[in-house]
Amino acid sequence: MEYVVLAVLLIGFGSLYFKKEDVTEDNSEEDKERISELEQAHSAKDEIIKNLQNTADVLNAKLSSFDQTKTEKTQIAERLKLIEGERNNLKNENTKLNKEEENRNETLRKSVESTNTLQNSLKTEIARVNDERVKETEQKFEKMKLTWGEHEKEVENHLRKICNNHVIEYIGQEDFPYPRNKPDNSIEIMDQLIVFDAKSPANDDLTNFPKYIKLQTENLKKYAKHDNVKKDLFLVIPSNTLSVINQFSYNIGDYNVYIITKDALEPIILSLKKIEEYEFADKLSPEERDNVCRVIGKFAHTTKRRIQIDQFFAEEFLDTLQKAKHLPSDILESVIQFENAEKLNPPMEKRKKQILTKDLKEKSDQIKKEIELREIPEIQAKITFKEKDEGEQK
Repeated sequence: MEYVVLAVLLIGFGSLYFKKEDVTEDNSEEDKERISELEQAHSAKDEIIKNLQNTADVLNAKLSSFDQTKTEKTQIAERLKLIEGERNNLKNENTKLNKEEENRNETLRKSVESTNTLQNSLKTEIARVNDERVKETEQKFEKMKLTWGEHEKEVENHLRKICNNHVIEYIGQEDFPYPRNKPDNSIEIMDQLIVFDAKSPANDDLTNFPKYIKLQTENLKKYAKHDNVKKDLFLVIPSNTLSVINQFSYNIGDYNVYIITKDALEPIILSLKKIEEYEFADKLSPEERDNVCRVIGKFAHTTKRRIQIDQFFAEEFLDTLQKAKHLPSDILESVIQFENAEKLNPPMEKRKKQILTKDLKEKSDQIKKEIELREIPEIQAKITFKEKDEGEQK
């Protein structure tokens, strides 16, 4: 635009200049005046041109500033576009994170609900198991009470049966020859009364039972003071109380007391009856008396030890059977099927058939040979029983 204006001015200025030369050649006054006017007009136009030039410079400066502003605007628009893109990305990411957070919260809520359900189920199961254990314990104690309540009668019946089988005189409580302090049971061998007094716990708590037994050993003095009562007396306790007993013999001074169970009655009585083979017991030599006592002591110790071991394995077997209940149901069903299919046939005992020691020894040797032939490794039993307190007799 400014270039067009400038060209127009130059053309006008040139026309005035040529006219001036023509007027000069004529040298007329009018022309001089005309020239003067034209010169003034030319000066005025020069001023206008100068002003227009200044205006054009100002416009060029503004146009340059406008171009710069336009460039800056373009740059700002680009940056704004980038910022809007970043904002949209952040908005999308925020939306995504919010959605993920909602999903996590929902998952956590479901997990908490599932955990609470499992905890409630676990509490219910624990309560049920505890109730079952309490019930089993109560049933066990009730059974133990029943056993203890019938203990005296069972010992009496067992002693009567032994005496009938081996032709030994049984003396009941009412037939004891002394009017006061009558024991539960006694037998007579070689004109001597042998006392078997039955004792059982008074309640479910067995912690005081050993102390009670020890006190009863001292009370047996009322029987041992009689001349025809043997100075070896026996307290017969239930077999399910052996686990709390840690001393099975007491040397009181004037007499000895042995703690036994019903299962030990027969071997002990047979050992005592063995003395009848000697016609004159008072004529036995000290060595023969020691041999007799040694045999009786061996029988007593072996019997008690066998009962102790049987009691230990009975508890282990019961514990194993309890653990078998936790097997998977399909395996447990198969186990029950195999159990029902099994049958044990121990040797049958006949009344008049004697069990010979020779036969038992031959059978034991035969089993040892089979173990050696089959190269079965020897099992080392590691059974730990309750240790005896210091100062107590073994």
